[in-house]
Amino acid sequence: MDSPSGNSSMSTKLQSSGSEEDLQALMDQRKRKRMQSNRESAKRSRMRKQKQMDDLMGQVSELRKENSEILTSINITTQHFVRVEAENSVLRARMAELSHRLQSLNDILSYINTSTGVYETDCYSMRADSFMNPMDTLFLNHPILASADTFMWQGE
Repeated sequence: MDSPSGNSSMSTKLQSSGSEEDLQALMDQRKRKRMQSNRESAKRSRMRKQKQMDDLMGQVSELRKENSEILTSINITTQHFVRVEAENSVLRARMAELSHRLQSLNDILSYINTSTGVYETDCYSMRADSFMNPMDTLFLNHPILASADTFMWQGE
């Protein structure tokens, strides 16, 4: 007869080797699952990074477009400013010329009024003969101011 301990040691070895194989198989299965899970996680991470990169590239494109529009607007505004500044300069020169002419006319009126005894500044109260006197030194001392467009001929 077999001793219970001899049979049991043999069956224990079979069970232990079977359980070691089962345990190894279980560990291999878990390892494969973990590796598969890690691959999927890495794939999701790469996809997130790619989406972030695509979003950032879209933002870069939009900001460049907006920057270009702003630069165009600045250039247009600068050109408009230069035009207005030039027009303002012309108008200031014209105003200075007209102020000088007005001062000359006021000086003429003042001279006429003091030399003829007429002290009113109303243009209708001046005497016509003071304008017609060629020997009047008033007309010899004051230049006649005119601009080039005064003498422009406008043909038919």
